[in-house]
Amino acid sequence: MLIVFGAAVYYGLHIGAIYMRYYELLDDMQQQARLGSLFPNDSIQRHLGSQADSLLGQPLRFQIHRSPDRITISTEYSEELDLPLLKRTFVLKPYASESF
Repeated sequence: MLIVFGAAVYYGLHIGAIYMRYYELLDDMQQQARLGSLFPNDSIQRHLGSQADSLLGQPLRFQIHRSPDRITISTEYSEELDLPLLKRTFVLKPYASESF
């Protein structure tokens, strides 16, 4: 029973870390979307790119679209998980949208 619990914790920590990084990046994207009326696209791109590099170890390219009353920010990236008995690629697509 203890082995099963230990395995669940081991796998859970590694999988949970992927989603924690995803939600940290998503939170930053939502914050930039809320402040989108104050900053130009290149400033948002630089900020989010450095945040992604810090969190994921790789810079990402963000798609930033504006309309007269809305801004949307999206990207796509993948993270590989290679654990004993489990090898999986997670494709993540964070998306943030905000009205002005």
